[in-house]
Amino acid sequence: MNSLSRFLPVIMLFTVGCSLFNPGDKTPNFVMLFPQDGNPQDWVVTSWSDLAKAPPEGAAWEVKDGILYGSTPRGTWLISKKEYGDFELEFEFKLGPRGNSGCAIRTPMKGDPAFDALELQMADLRYNTRAKPSELTGGFYRAIAPSDQAYLPEQWNHYFVRMIGSHAQVTLNGKKIIDIDLDQQSQIVKRHDGSEAPPIKDRPRRGHIGFQELSRGGDQVMIRGARIRELNQ
Repeated sequence: MNSLSRFLPVIMLFTVGCSLFNPGDKTPNFVMLFPQDGNPQDWVVTSWSDLAKAPPEGAAWEVKDGILYGSTPRGTWLISKKEYGDFELEFEFKLGPRGNSGCAIRTPMKGDPAFDALELQMADLRYNTRAKPSELTGGFYRAIAPSDQAYLPEQWNHYFVRMIGSHAQVTLNGKKIIDIDLDQQSQIVKRHDGSEAPPIKDRPRRGHIGFQELSRGGDQVMIRGARIRELNQ
């Protein structure tokens, strides 16, 4: 028996396995969110505190050399016109010493994503030295703290987010920091004015995505390589 004959059964099994799997895989490839330089197309700029409100005058986000830069002046969200339900999202981000940003997940086009949807926090430790763990990078703002603080100050950080139904999973710089069932999250979350927001279990399972600019000191958030793919259940 030659060497090829000995491995032929294994090769055939692998080939059959692939042929059975691939035809049923309807998951599309990742789609780049900001493929062109300039002002992002199919996105809208809104106020940071309520997506139904206009942003500060002159506020605009811009892509330069493949990098998305947060607005000047600060205090805005860049929100997708498209809605997403189940998806995988990944991107890199970089903050200055007083950087503060966030990623909106499944948000309606009104209210504050941090309390009316989900906001995955991106904030340098120096922005708010008294911040609670759920207000630091990797947390769902004021609701879920990351299991580990893997943020790298003033460096490029990599997020991978997977949302399927009530299952939420977040990986930061290769470390899985959130892996939860949203249906089990009934804890009270307070808004900035002290009133109670809807518990995580009651927040939308479909909506828009977006990025926030709240940095101080003139350093804008930078985002690159942002891409998403919708998942079929």
